[in-house]
Amino acid sequence: MLVGAIEAGGTKFVCAVGNEKNELLERVSFPTTTPEETMKQVFAFFDRFELAAIGIGSFGPIDVKPDSATYGYVLSTPKLAWKDYNFLGDMKERYDIPMGWTTDVNAAALGESAMGAAKGLRNTMYITIGTGVGAGAIVDGKILEGIGHPEMGHLLVRPHEHDHYKGFCPYHGNCLEGMAAGPSIDGRLGKAGKDIDPTDEVWDFVAYYIGQALEAYTVILRPERIVLGGGVMKVPGMLEKIKTQFTTLLADYVPVPAVDDYLVTPGFGDDAGITGAIILANQSVEK
Repeated sequence: MLVGAIEAGGTKFVCAVGNEKNELLERVSFPTTTPEETMKQVFAFFDRFELAAIGIGSFGPIDVKPDSATYGYVLSTPKLAWKDYNFLGDMKERYDIPMGWTTDVNAAALGESAMGAAKGLRNTMYITIGTGVGAGAIVDGKILEGIGHPEMGHLLVRPHEHDHYKGFCPYHGNCLEGMAAGPSIDGRLGKAGKDIDPTDEVWDFVAYYIGQALEAYTVILRPERIVLGGGVMKVPGMLEKIKTQFTTLLADYVPVPAVDDYLVTPGFGDDAGITGAIILANQSVEK
């Protein structure tokens, strides 16, 4: 049995085909442009296969409520060409098969929980810190969703006493995304993170904001493990800085596993999202 998977990111789409063992067999990637151009490439890839189901993890915000009139739509995304696009509807019009639909970070959380760095645990989190910040949670083995999907990157954080940056988020300013995502580095220093020395104090600021968010997620959701991915996490020493900040901010208020077991990097690296989408497709077959 073959299933399809899409990890729809704001920068690129990854499409893959896998099997019932959640193994990836073939994949392609291409830039995210307009829906018309991008979906033409999606269809060209999947038209070659007889698929039992497709799992989709998409950038958002998206509508995840099955009883909503806009279920399956991309909503008020900053990628204006995709605003109010009926992503799931167009996929179903092309392929009359079961489909799983969630955010890209929820898909990554599912992949890491089922087969990656959080395998065997029932309550986990995945957070990516890159061009933006997003997070997904697995609670009792299921993706956490309510009236919508979590937007944990927009948790407000208190500024570091030596950081005078106001944040780039047009909605909230000093939310986690506004203060710690990649564009905040350029906003402070006028150059990209890859050009900044790992010992620069800006990384201490970023670690402080991420540590605040992880402390909040910990006391609210009480996950068994938090997996941290994205480009910012590839900065040398960043994970250790975050562990130090998190430990200080949590202040032993609630018990958590040893920090080296609690805060970890992805088992699948950059493939967490597409792996989760394969799993989502197989779950759709089972339903």
